[in-house]
Amino acid sequence: MAIKITEECINCGACEPECPNNAIYEGGVEWAVSDGTSVKGSFTLLDGTVVDADQKNPPVANDIYYITPNKCTECQGFHEEPQCAAVCPVDCCVPDEMYRETVEELLAKKEKLHI
Repeated sequence: MAIKITEECINCGACEPECPNNAIYEGGVEWAVSDGTSVKGSFTLLDGTVVDADQKNPPVANDIYYITPNKCTECQGFHEEPQCAAVCPVDCCVPDEMYRETVEELLAKKEKLHI
């Protein structure tokens, strides 16, 4: 499952540079699938919506850093554990119960993001 950042976030930004998928954004910043990935052209989001990889999407949160579940792979294929959670000083990077994915699904997502 994807990781989410809870309201306890202190906006320190330690998590953002640690994400191998560029799935973490500062609050209020729009995100795109192509940010930090090799995806070009159309991409199917978790909800089935097909978007252009360069399309700017609305922020998931405005006041705190956030993780877009469409790009989060829990660092599968990169690290032993989610790096955002490993570096978070207030332990606000936790599993997102809304997005349950198997290790196989997370690795497949990683392959789609980094062709």
